[in-house]
Amino acid sequence: MAEHTPLVIRGGRIIDPANGIDRVGDVLIDDGRLVSVGEVGAQLPLGAPRVIDAAGQVVAPGFVDVHAHLRTPGFEYKEDIASGTAAAAAGGFTTVCAMPNTDPVLDSRSVIEGLQDQIERHAVVRVLPLAAITCGQNGRQLVEMVDLAEAGVVGFTDDGRPLADTALMRHAMEYARPLGIPVSNHCEDPSLTAGTTMHEGVVSARLGLPGTPRQAEEIMLGRDLLLAELTGGRYHCLHVTSGGSVDLIRQAKARGANVTAEVTPHHLTLTCDLVAGRDDPVSAILPPYDGNTKVAPPLRERVDTERLVEALRDGTIDCIATDHAPHAVHEKDIEYADAVVGFSVFETALQSVLSLVHADHLDLAFAVRMLTSAPAQVYGLPAGTLTPGAAADVVIFDPDEETVIDPSAFRSKGRNTPLAGMPMQGVVQQTIVGGSVVYDRAASAPELIHAG
Repeated sequence: MAEHTPLVIRGGRIIDPANGIDRVGDVLIDDGRLVSVGEVGAQLPLGAPRVIDAAGQVVAPGFVDVHAHLRTPGFEYKEDIASGTAAAAAGGFTTVCAMPNTDPVLDSRSVIEGLQDQIERHAVVRVLPLAAITCGQNGRQLVEMVDLAEAGVVGFTDDGRPLADTALMRHAMEYARPLGIPVSNHCEDPSLTAGTTMHEGVVSARLGLPGTPRQAEEIMLGRDLLLAELTGGRYHCLHVTSGGSVDLIRQAKARGANVTAEVTPHHLTLTCDLVAGRDDPVSAILPPYDGNTKVAPPLRERVDTERLVEALRDGTIDCIATDHAPHAVHEKDIEYADAVVGFSVFETALQSVLSLVHADHLDLAFAVRMLTSAPAQVYGLPAGTLTPGAAADVVIFDPDEETVIDPSAFRSKGRNTPLAGMPMQGVVQQTIVGGSVVYDRAASAPELIHAG
């Protein structure tokens, strides 16, 4: 429930890209809504407000993540709504979109409504479901898209299972077009990824691991972009990883395709060299063949990360999304070929993005936009802004404070990250949803209040 006592966030650097604001000032919140941004002294309501001193901190819209795996229903041993949204809050995220590769799959109104009941009872941030494109993610029969849209889904994807049937993908885009809802695909040609474990290149050859070429992504992405042009439907490119994919997206946009794209923090900042291990005197040693470096699509090469950062800056890629994918320890701490794919990202995303800011590859205000108004715009979500009257979803963070990534302290059930032991900069101080503090770093335990 939203707090009814007014809240003043005082003296922080307010960065609200949606409204072109970047200045020191105050933010006033009352009855769960943003009242004003700037000087608020004359507008304070009667009574003693709560005050958060944000001097030296950044005050921004709560982060928006359009690609996360909350594992509910069916895989609660990896993550559940309570743990996943607590982790999101700790990372500064106030709105997250939940992927449908659950058990049962999010492919019917009844399953969606069951998930929404779990969200209502256990979530501490806002959670919006995406639905599968095909029933059971089987790649053969389309779901009832209209019914699912009416049930509140914000997108359609068989994420985790590439939709290889070209005609079916065409029909999905055609049926989703009048709904105004984007369709997405996990772009990896299954015939090129069968039995592979990492990016195909010099490192995979040296380690003796079968690799996935960039073309596995580019072939399927190129097909989908052409279908988007053919149908006029909205298409969103998931977790783009290669420079070749950047070229394809840029060309499709130039031709007028209704296309948007996302990139993850790890594909922007990490490379396949990590699979060979990390021996860094200032951080924890990462052994070679560590399952915590395995992700799909795989980490690629430095030339790709550089192209992705460039594409983010020039607008070819529209936003950053985490692809938060928590797993149990026993699913990662095994032979590399058998380890499952994915990282826990909610609680490291900000630090990874800020590493690009501190290296002068991204401007801080631009980075905030890529985590707030930009992803909200991609999915048409009422989030990512400090506009007066909007829901008071806010993050307060220190962009410079140093921290060491400690997976044992994650609120997520997933401890799977290749960043363990790494010294990084950036600390979330408070996360506020609907006027309620749902994460407070200074508290002995996070204050977890239902988002409402």
